[in-house]
Amino acid sequence: MTASTPPSLVDQNPLAAIALMSSAMLIVPVMDIIAKYLSTDLPPLEVTFGRFFFQFLICLVLALATGRFARLRGQQPVINYLRGIFLAAASLCFFTAVKFMSVATAISIFFVEPMVLTILAALILKEQVGIRRIGAILVGLIGAIIILRPNLAEIGLVSLLPVATAFLFSFYLLLNRLYPVTDGLLTIQFSAGLSGSLMLGTALVIANLAGFEDMTFLMPSGSQVGFLALIGLISFAAHGLVVAAFQRGSASLLAPLQYIEIVSATLFGYLVFSDFPDGPTWIGIALIIGSGLYIAHRERKRKSKGQPAIAEV
Repeated sequence: MTASTPPSLVDQNPLAAIALMSSAMLIVPVMDIIAKYLSTDLPPLEVTFGRFFFQFLICLVLALATGRFARLRGQQPVINYLRGIFLAAASLCFFTAVKFMSVATAISIFFVEPMVLTILAALILKEQVGIRRIGAILVGLIGAIIILRPNLAEIGLVSLLPVATAFLFSFYLLLNRLYPVTDGLLTIQFSAGLSGSLMLGTALVIANLAGFEDMTFLMPSGSQVGFLALIGLISFAAHGLVVAAFQRGSASLLAPLQYIEIVSATLFGYLVFSDFPDGPTWIGIALIIGSGLYIAHRERKRKSKGQPAIAEV
């Protein structure tokens, strides 16, 4: 999950853009693998809080070290904090999902996001959706159903959490469309880390006071704190790589590379947890990827005709 960025004066370099984007997609699932590993002992809510808290700390240290602390408020602080709340909620849904299902499966289901975004843009922004994109949406949803079917039977409604993640991230992207990003990377990351930490920290306090099972704070060990810090660092670094990639290459060039994340998640999931998607799951993945690429193609066509397109950067 990545965010929209302001225009850049960096020279275009397609090869560098591909290398940067590919690197980001290769390391993002590492964060999810660590979250799944930690969730065997720590509540997903606490793991998600750690991810945003350490992201906040990293940004704060960098801002103080580079003399940019005064810029952290940004030009649109309320919108920046709202972005962080959407991202924190989406991350919580996803980290909870990977506790019960493989990372590759969860990521594959999450990639219904372009379909969800298209539907929400039509309903909320009143954008026109042609019959071909409707067809692509239906194909992608069929792929998601194929993947979800055995998971629904085995683990229940929790298998729908990656779909909830897709909805929350789509609302995040719609917010970027309504209020284009005007602040720099450090400001955006700091705002997300701060607002996410406040929201999730409040949820942790409420959960402890109410005695909610599986949400009660557990004191992490030294190694667990290290892994939580690593999650925050990976999130910060991956976002930076994506921003750098989109500064050097077009969305049409880079959008298909996001599906490298499925390959990376499958590889790391197999090496760490011996998880590997079965045949029907790969069919569902293929349908989701195909429909996602077609929707991206239709967005490029809209943009070439001078019509507004939602950029997922």
